[in-house]
Amino acid sequence: MKKKINNAVAAALICAVMVVSVPAARALDLGDILKKGALGVAGGWLVTAISPQMNDFINTITFNKGVKYEGYTKVVPIVSIGDGTRIGAAQVGVTTKDAIDNTKAVAQIEGEFSSIRATALIPIDSLNPIQRFRRVKGVGVTAIINVRL
Repeated sequence: MKKKINNAVAAALICAVMVVSVPAARALDLGDILKKGALGVAGGWLVTAISPQMNDFINTITFNKGVKYEGYTKVVPIVSIGDGTRIGAAQVGVTTKDAIDNTKAVAQIEGEFSSIRATALIPIDSLNPIQRFRRVKGVGVTAIINVRL
């Protein structure tokens, strides 16, 4: 029997990982590759573990505000490409079940042009964008999940 985690427990787990990851993030600046990998795996695991509860929460608040998404949604990890390693979560949405099932993460790519800073969020079919980087067509990002520390 699968046990559900309530919203308070899910929020507490996210906060705990974020607090623990702050010292690890400083170590990343020193080039500690093992901690970098462990942080990414732990963050990705946590997002995956509580994603159904986060998805239900987002769907409830959008429904209550009259902007419910008509289609399939789920919460996946955000994986950053470029400077540093960060972990986050995003809700993605699409009209076909096959496309939502193929979406495993959202790749975050950042760049600057003159004084303009841009962040692109791209739904992809892999948890490891370094290994494989393919966009899942027709899928959009419908929400970003942030944790206040």
